[in-house]
Amino acid sequence: MRLLITGGAGFIGSNLADQALDAGWKVAVLDDLSSGRRENVPSAAEFHQVDIQDADAVEQAFAAFKPTAVSHQAAQASVAISVREPQKDASINIIGSINVMQSCVRHKVAHLVFASTGGAIYGEVPDGTRASIATIPMPLSPYACSKFAVEKYLDCFRHEHGLNFTVLRYANVYGPRQDPHGEAGVVAIFCNRMLANEPVSVFARTTVGDPGCVRDYVFIADVVKANMAALQGQIPDRVLNVGTGRETNTLQLAEHIRTTLASKSEIRYGDRRAGDVERSLLDADRLAELLGPTVTVDEGLRITAEWFRQRAAKA
Repeated sequence: MRLLITGGAGFIGSNLADQALDAGWKVAVLDDLSSGRRENVPSAAEFHQVDIQDADAVEQAFAAFKPTAVSHQAAQASVAISVREPQKDASINIIGSINVMQSCVRHKVAHLVFASTGGAIYGEVPDGTRASIATIPMPLSPYACSKFAVEKYLDCFRHEHGLNFTVLRYANVYGPRQDPHGEAGVVAIFCNRMLANEPVSVFARTTVGDPGCVRDYVFIADVVKANMAALQGQIPDRVLNVGTGRETNTLQLAEHIRTTLASKSEIRYGDRRAGDVERSLLDADRLAELLGPTVTVDEGLRITAEWFRQRAAKA
């Protein structure tokens, strides 16, 4: 297989690149390095520094590598940025994705896997329930809207051009190599700050001082496993939730990481953030049925915290 990974210098894309190379595949990474890191790209992978908003550059990369499969991970992934700059979000996530899809059609790519969002696309998930694929999407942020729009474009491209695709709706992904800077990746942010015994903030679900928003935290290894399976045709579903089906609030997350790292960080409480849904939890039973049980939050956080500890020791 010849796999092209957009956003392959980022957290999820680079972990996928490692796994694909281990499987003996030829891999090319397409990334503009706006958030990804060049050092994340495996030396055995071909690298194209390209912005997916540049249709000509995307086309040139496809023509040079000739992929048989594409994993489309590149995105503007911050809900907060999408609220502040909706035009930027739409340009990257919608226009950029259309550019990738058009090149897939021109080069007769056999399979496209699209990284969508289960954590945002369903909107508010009521207490006591989980969002399944049958749940009607209710995106509440420009980021969620752009991801859902791309899902609909994929349906159009399948109907008009025969483009074969799988949509993976991720819960909140965490794990080694996640960027601790910026506004996304709360696990990475907490690990980074707690290793330095700096304070962390629990942003309110509704009222300052509450335990924060509820999320489904899924470990990077499970996300990579889902991508690899989809690329190999082992997932018959057109759309699949990738999560654990287990809920964790922000305070629980902070306390767990603080204990794991034996940190002295103070946990502070902040206002609700614009665009944040209060509760997001996925029905991931189908994922477990297809690929087996997912990594528990306890184990995933232990592995992640240890990775950040080792990274800090080398700095």
